[in-house]
Amino acid sequence: MSSDLLWLLAGGFFAAFAAGLAGFAFALIASGVWYHLLPPTEAAPLVIAASTLMQVGTLLSLRRVVQWRAAAPFLVGGVFGVPLGTLALAHIDARTLGFAVGVLLILYAGWMLARLALRRAPAPMTAGGRGADAAVGFAGGVLGGVGGFSGALPTIWCDLRGWRKDTARGVYQPFILVMQSLALAWAFGAGLFGGGTGERLLLLLPVLALGGWLGVRAFHAATAERYRLVLLALLLASGLSLVA
Repeated sequence: MSSDLLWLLAGGFFAAFAAGLAGFAFALIASGVWYHLLPPTEAAPLVIAASTLMQVGTLLSLRRVVQWRAAAPFLVGGVFGVPLGTLALAHIDARTLGFAVGVLLILYAGWMLARLALRRAPAPMTAGGRGADAAVGFAGGVLGGVGGFSGALPTIWCDLRGWRKDTARGVYQPFILVMQSLALAWAFGAGLFGGGTGERLLLLLPVLALGGWLGVRAFHAATAERYRLVLLALLLASGLSLVA
């Protein structure tokens, strides 16, 4: 087994575990590995396809926490954002965009972890209402269409809102699933999927299933406080992987 294949499988396993645990970090972590192994035009479709599979699998096991009404503004905004992101994929450097997303994640997670360490947690964000939720959803849809990064901004926004563990995951995970499904359809229609994508996806299926199952078990076992720490740590790790 080649070293590139080992890295491909390892990246898929850890990304799947994170997706099972936190519901969002698959594309961020997988991109940090796969974009070093594959050209962007091959890595992006693989990230989108694998992330969609992970969202379907983990959300089925967590369907009781889904908050469709709260997620609706995000979804409305995201539906308009995905086509723009998919069209932009052929004209921008996905690695540069990933670097910018990574810097944002590092700054946010580092700031929030520092405040928690100093016992100065900020008050929940209440401004903007559903209009702000829709704007965040639109931006998340654009990022999802570009490279499967749809979960970054909604996850940060739900954390800023101060929503509890089940509520936040019940909003941003169905959003990610819908956005990734739309991005997958647009990317397929745009002819971005080659034969190698399907072959790599088949190789990844066992490690994706195992990582996702272990991650969901860890989610159920985590307290609200511990879950938030894990969430912020994953945001920080995802950011670091994108800028490395």
